[in-house]
Amino acid sequence: MGRKNVCDSSGRVGYSPAIASAKGTAIWPESEPSSSDRLSFADAEPLPFWLSGARPELHPPLTGNTVADLVVVGGGLTGLWAAIRARESDPSREVILIERQSLAIGASGRNGGFMSSSLVHGIGNGLARFPDEVPLLEKLGLENLEAIGKVIGELGIDCDLRKPGAIEVAVTDAQMEELEGGVEELAEFGHEALLLDRQQLQAEVNSPIYRGGLWQKSGEWTVDPVRLCDGLAEYATGLGVRIHESTEMTGVEKTGSGVSVKTIHGSIQAEKVLLATAAFRSPVRQIRSRVIPVYDYVLVTEPLTRRQWDELGWSGNQGMSDVSNQFHYYRPIDGGPEAATGDRPGGRLLWGGFDAIYNFGGRVEDSAYQRERSFAGLAQRFFTCFPQLEGVGFSHRWGGAIDTCSRFFAFYGTTMEGRVGWAVGHTGLGVGASRFSAGLGLDILDGVENEVTRLKYATSKPLPFPPEPVRWGVVQFTRNRLAAADRKDGRRGLWLKTLDRLGLGFDS
Repeated sequence: MGRKNVCDSSGRVGYSPAIASAKGTAIWPESEPSSSDRLSFADAEPLPFWLSGARPELHPPLTGNTVADLVVVGGGLTGLWAAIRARESDPSREVILIERQSLAIGASGRNGGFMSSSLVHGIGNGLARFPDEVPLLEKLGLENLEAIGKVIGELGIDCDLRKPGAIEVAVTDAQMEELEGGVEELAEFGHEALLLDRQQLQAEVNSPIYRGGLWQKSGEWTVDPVRLCDGLAEYATGLGVRIHESTEMTGVEKTGSGVSVKTIHGSIQAEKVLLATAAFRSPVRQIRSRVIPVYDYVLVTEPLTRRQWDELGWSGNQGMSDVSNQFHYYRPIDGGPEAATGDRPGGRLLWGGFDAIYNFGGRVEDSAYQRERSFAGLAQRFFTCFPQLEGVGFSHRWGGAIDTCSRFFAFYGTTMEGRVGWAVGHTGLGVGASRFSAGLGLDILDGVENEVTRLKYATSKPLPFPPEPVRWGVVQFTRNRLAAADRKDGRRGLWLKTLDRLGLGFDS
């Protein structure tokens, strides 16, 4: 949505325990979460809600040696779209997709299910970097979203696709001032938006902390991301893509005119490789220096009753987030308000964000997916936002690693004499952008020259993060300064202003 600073939050991660109102009164509690806050998620299943249901049978792992024209590494949305688009453009192309565990186990199955048309993590971020290219990129982003919708519709993928728009919420007077002008900015780039005052917003969703909001009605959809992945995987195999789960890549090297991809139980001789590895460690140094894994955390409530939905007044199913650097994102899921009828409960709320945890050395490990302190803070702030739901329990809790880069959106490139390419760095906004990124990554890998591959958006790289231990220190200090900016109504200090000028950032 309408962001003006390079490091302003436009994704879905955040930082510290207090946001101050324009009058200096704390919006979020500064005290430790209570025992009731902790009890609310004590029995929650430690698994993403999207991954907790029935899934298709796993594709068999790769064993032995084989050959292919293209190997796609990574079984999330970017990898699946890449395999699909490669076969659609050339049905004779032999395509193999390998995934180290199971499809959608990474960021594609651990997000909030927000699907945005933005390819640059918000118009403001794009204007700060490629102002001349933003009109085309916004047009391409809207076309990309419509193309996703067309595929879902034509294939009949049951992934709960909805198009309610998204509301960016102001919880202070200063934040409300920041949103003013957003309607005009969005309209300039082909979007429909509406500025809501306090009363209008509370008529949409009832919370005592709201001051107003900006409702972007176009280019903001919601989806069940895992069911989308499963539907795309079925389509990919129908096109002739060979998918191998439980197949970890252990190495890649040049051989003859192609590459050899080594896996734990075999190898693939291929002409080219596209890496769609997101936050997981990459064999390519250019990726490792520019992508850091940042952990984000999510809670999902138990099904709400009809009375609870009525108290919320949330009939439109809009996705929501707040303006702060440490911000939450939240939305109805699992049927939303209409799933509850009479005395029968139905529909849940997903509530995530705020914390952004970077582990020293960029470790991506399963133990980091559960963080008690983050869940306790999420629960405490959930009941602050929606006190009418006091006593509701949470059924699912999880964390996920976001492939964060300093420009906040995907970047592309090749190595090994153009035989290995990549599309990574979505920074939490990849559910929609993944299809576009997959197509562009393939075009760059194949040496295609067109209007898009010549854009600075496609050819430039984000600035790298410093090496450890400096990286860890810079990230922690930046988190601290972003939290301080929120306590000061968004006023950015010298450190954040310096990052803005350099085009660097580590924030929401």
